[in-house]
Amino acid sequence: MKKIDEEALAEAYNRALGLEKAGDVEAAVAAYQEVLAIDPEDHGGAAVRIAALGRGEAPPKAPDAYVETLFDQHAESFEDILVEQLGYAVPVLVRQRLQELNLGPFKRMLDLGCGTGLTGGTLRDMVDDITGIDISENMVEIAHEKDLYETLYVAEVEDFLEDNDDEPFDLITATDVLPYLGALEPLFFGAAENMVPGGIFIFSSETLPASDGRSYIVGPHQRFLHSEAYIRTRLAETGFDLVEITEINVRMQDGQPSPGHLVIARLRG
Repeated sequence: MKKIDEEALAEAYNRALGLEKAGDVEAAVAAYQEVLAIDPEDHGGAAVRIAALGRGEAPPKAPDAYVETLFDQHAESFEDILVEQLGYAVPVLVRQRLQELNLGPFKRMLDLGCGTGLTGGTLRDMVDDITGIDISENMVEIAHEKDLYETLYVAEVEDFLEDNDDEPFDLITATDVLPYLGALEPLFFGAAENMVPGGIFIFSSETLPASDGRSYIVGPHQRFLHSEAYIRTRLAETGFDLVEITEINVRMQDGQPSPGHLVIARLRG
């Protein structure tokens, strides 16, 4: 891999951000394309920013290097920002819905995108054994310090699901994972391949209104939005029966709620 010209990269990226802020979309896109030429692995997420500006097709997922860099940088302040500032409470909603539906207790849980352990900690007393996966090493280190998980891996979730040969799980969670994925087939197929028949798959998404007509897009905050119809279709195609889909507020963004869904599905026997 060729060495990145950090000075040229910073100059191009800052210029792109400035042009985007000024509303010069075409010039901003050109500058982001220059960023991609300097840094093909895309640590700064130029590809999703281009898509968020409405240029080109939405990529199938956010670049791994971007997601890893983003969460490594924010690991120490992650919980304060997400919970205290953005009002993120999806793990609590997960627990409430599981209890309301009398689902659990569980033997083995896989916490995809475990981060610092918010979901694992919220469900700890409902599960015998929890495995956590996150692409950010810094996040995993913080989760490890909490002593919530029997096993932790630093890995990209789709890669882990494809390669894993451990015992199957009867609960898989993916809270705040879908906003970094566009195409959902690899995630859903991978979850199905790693679950026992009748296992529960629960995840959150941010909602693309049905009036848009597309399956998914990159929204204005560089996070993927998915249509409810697309989620329903892909779940059915990958072997899941829908248990429940609930409208939720995923988090606050610029003082406004981010509409989303909390989805619970069961793997068909």
